[in-house]
Amino acid sequence: MTITVNGLDEIKALAGRDLGHSGWLEITQERVNTFADATDDHQWIHVDPVRAADGPFGGPIAHGYLTLSLVIPLFNELLEVRGVKMSINYGLEKVRFPSPVKVGGKIRLAAAVVSVEDVPGDGVQMLLDFTVETDGSAKPACVACVIYRHYA
Repeated sequence: MTITVNGLDEIKALAGRDLGHSGWLEITQERVNTFADATDDHQWIHVDPVRAADGPFGGPIAHGYLTLSLVIPLFNELLEVRGVKMSINYGLEKVRFPSPVKVGGKIRLAAAVVSVEDVPGDGVQMLLDFTVETDGSAKPACVACVIYRHYA
């Protein structure tokens, strides 16, 4: 369920809050191939299902950065920010890829707001913990500390 906030004060009230989980998203070979084309990263472990079948994971896996990029649409399922002039992805504090995502697997995002602080220019900075979970795996596919800024 999407949480909707309106304005900086309601964003500040999210500090320390667990935002829950997104829905599941299947990782298809087509999505992996499209990402490979966009990034010029055509390593066989991602784009050659026949060769990858004999590789260490028994089939092709998603690029780590594809997994990371998918936190954007998954996060949009969790939080809607209204009443601000601009919202930006300010950066990342830390990113790790503890476990691969196999093509055909499903991922979802778990998110929690660590803190919200005022920043110059009539804005706030949100620090969030993101965990990309893989259906059926005890280890996450990606863990990241993400920074968003919102300006009134």
